[in-house]
Amino acid sequence: MKQLFLVFIGGGFGSVLRFLLSKTFNNTETGIPFGTFLANILGSLCIGFILGLAAKNNTLTQEHSLLLATGFCGGFTTFSTFAYENHMFLKSGDFVSFTMYTAASFILGFLAVFLGIFLVKYI
Repeated sequence: MKQLFLVFIGGGFGSVLRFLLSKTFNNTETGIPFGTFLANILGSLCIGFILGLAAKNNTLTQEHSLLLATGFCGGFTTFSTFAYENHMFLKSGDFVSFTMYTAASFILGFLAVFLGIFLVKYI
């Protein structure tokens, strides 16, 4: 029960932060979802850092990982919103934005995870 509560609390904070980023950075004029993009890249960096730290020297307990990686990062990043926004690009015929957003999200997301893990080595 404690594990479920930790994921619930972390996910709630992550979801609220993602909502605020979307409200602040999603561009309603162009339809480009900068807020979602930022949440996914920052979330990738965050989970790389958290799990890298956990693997480096066991400073994080399983409860910390559940709260931060599974809960917070899981609530903060959002594949479902990413998929819907790409659907909207395709539906409107905006293949350039679809391609750029998808490629940048995957490439920068992976790089952010690797950067998070790399940064832990120098702490």
